[in-house]
Amino acid sequence: MKHQENKEIASRGVETQRGRGAQKQRGKRVGVNSKIQNTQSPAPSSQSPAPNLDDWLEIGKIVSPQGLSGELKVYPVSDFPERFEVPGKRWLLRLDGTEPQPIELLTGRYISNKNLYAIKLAGVKNCDQAEALRGCKLMVPASDRPQLGEDEYHVLDLIGLEVFMQASGELVGTVVDIIPAGNDLLEVKLHESFTTDKGQMTNDKKQKTVLIPFVQAIAPVVDLKSNRIEITPPPGLLEINN
Repeated sequence: MKHQENKEIASRGVETQRGRGAQKQRGKRVGVNSKIQNTQSPAPSSQSPAPNLDDWLEIGKIVSPQGLSGELKVYPVSDFPERFEVPGKRWLLRLDGTEPQPIELLTGRYISNKNLYAIKLAGVKNCDQAEALRGCKLMVPASDRPQLGEDEYHVLDLIGLEVFMQASGELVGTVVDIIPAGNDLLEVKLHESFTTDKGQMTNDKKQKTVLIPFVQAIAPVVDLKSNRIEITPPPGLLEINN
């Protein structure tokens, strides 16, 4: 099963992030080892095959070196600090790679107020070696998704669910993305019949989605087995602005 997930990379294999200290919300998005054989990352080739990301989840992206000793700054796309703070096995997808390669996470710590982690990987000993990994992605197997608590969901499980009005049973549309905010937002592509019935079509054909807060009061029913979400939106929420 290929996972490419949401938000900035629109990939269903990303563990999306809420960030430390954020208030617990409905819709927690979730999303680990080898020695670097060659810490230099060759320039991407236009002839390189597309990465094979079947059964993988992205947990973070290396954005830059941290200091001179080989540490790396990582932008997390995971709700779980242990992905970056607990030593052990992770996988590295290089810019020109087609398969994530195992790598050992030695240490990691959260950088306050920057929503970044500083990590140390085995075999990366200086700033030049760290710089060569800029843009590479940290991955884990899709089978390694942590267990969730009550009222928490993996993004991978929410993408593609059909959204219905609870009162009438009318089909509103399909979840195409989850957007992180104070409360997570469901991006829903409106079904053609719904936009026509509600007179919501506009001259701008790109305006075919709405954002719905993923909170208990508005999305009281999430039925993964039936592939549906039922909503009780307040008046005006589903209107598309002209």
